[in-house]
Order: sequence, then C-alpha cells, then structure tokens
Amino acid sequence: MQGLREFSGGLFCYWIFVISDIAFWGRGAHVPTLASSMNDFDPNNPSNFEDDDDLGGIAWNEFDWEHYLREQDDVIHRYIGFYEMLASHGDRLEQVASRMGWALTPDESDDDDDDDDDDEGGPYTVQKNYIYVAARAIYLKLTHSWEQIAADPARVPQRLALAFLGALHRGESNAVLAVHALDLGDFAMAVSLFKRTFSDINRAIAILDEQADGCSPALAKYRIAAMKMLFDLREISLRMMDDCRDAIDASPGDDSE
Repeated sequence: MQGLREFSGGLFCYWIFVISDIAFWGRGAHVPTLASSMNDFDPNNPSNFEDDDDLGGIAWNEFDWEHYLREQDDVIHRYIGFYEMLASHGDRLEQVASRMGWALTPDESDDDDDDDDDDEGGPYTVQKNYIYVAARAIYLKLTHSWEQIAADPARVPQRLALAFLGALHRGESNAVLAVHALDLGDFAMAVSLFKRTFSDINRAIAILDEQADGCSPALAKYRIAAMKMLFDLREISLRMMDDCRDAIDASPGDDSE
C-alpha cells in the first residue's frame, strides 16, 4: 500500500488516496445506500430521491440533469484541449491532470472542504470520476478523428475501418464498466475489466500495423497520432490494474483466498 501513496503520477494522485480508504472518490457514498435507493425507485416520480443525503437533498428534473451532463461534457472537452496542447510532452497524462486541477497533496486529500466545487456543480456521478474523464476524452478524440478519414474508402479500406472502430468501441465500453466497478469498490472486477480494455487496446494497435501506412497518406498520418493515444490508454489501464491489486492485497479480511 505504501507504493500507492508514493505514486507520483498526477492523474492518479487523487485516486490513490481514495482507493487506500476504500472510499467512493472521497464523498462517503456506499453501495447499500445506492441499492436501497434503486429498490425504492418509483418510475412515476423520477425526483423521489430528494431526501437522499448522497445527493445533498436535491430533487432534479430532466432539465437539471441535462444541464449537469452538458457541464460534464465540457469537462471532457477541456481535457481534450489540454491533451492536444501537451501532446508532445512525454508526461502529458500527469501534466493534463495538473491543468485539470486533479493533483492533490496528502494534506489536501484529507480536507473535506476540497469537494466544495463538486458540491456546487451537483452530486457525484461517474461522469466526475477522473479516470472516466481521461479515458472518455482520449477515446472521443481517437473516434472523432477516425470517423473523419474512415468515411472515405479511398483513404481507409472499409474492412479496416469497421475493425478498428469496433476495437475502440469495445475498449471504451470496458473502460467505463471498470470505472463503475471502481466506484462500487469492487477492485477485483475493476482489474478484470481493465484487462479487457487492455486487450482491446492491443487489438486496435495490431489493426493499425505498419502495413496500414501504405493505404493512404491520411491513414499514415492518423496512425502516428493514434499510437500515442492508444499507448496512453494502455498506460492508464496498467496503472489502475496495479493500484487495484495493491488495494486488494492491503484490504483486511482477505484471508479467504
């Protein structure tokens, strides 16, 4: 567990303190509370969570949630902006995390008042998870750029276009599920899902092998940029698998295995 606390990567600084406390991004949410809310949910009254302490006593309608989701979309695009600006830096993941304000010191991580900004922006949801934002942003950039060139069969053979897009889709889906597992505190499931993400990323890399360079100049140019992003996604997956395994090893009551 000491290795977790000494990890210097900016993107993962906040997550390190959360995972060490087996917490829900430091906000005190627990699975039984969530499960209870779902069991009592009334489909005819979508705002019946107004007394839920985890949501700060709010009762939002469809308009409120749409506004909230658009704000979270803006966070992803802000991440993309920093990521593009720092693309030439070897430590871009850490630098982007710092620009996003995610790198916390140990003293700051223990201060509950540091969550004030999140409270003003609404309740915690998976869209605020830093790993979700980073992965979603990089996948979005990969997919958007691919759609621009793959629509033309003269630049990208359609079989290759579909295969690569499928690998990206599977990787992103597994990454999102892994983040949900993190938030639920199921680190073993998170490891399994990040392993699947890792496999999907390797598949995408294999599809964009050097033979693809000969298809068109546009594809060759995309491949150069895409490889950096794919390796960044793979790095995120590897780091999170290591952190989750450390948390599993350090958690009490693990003698059953």
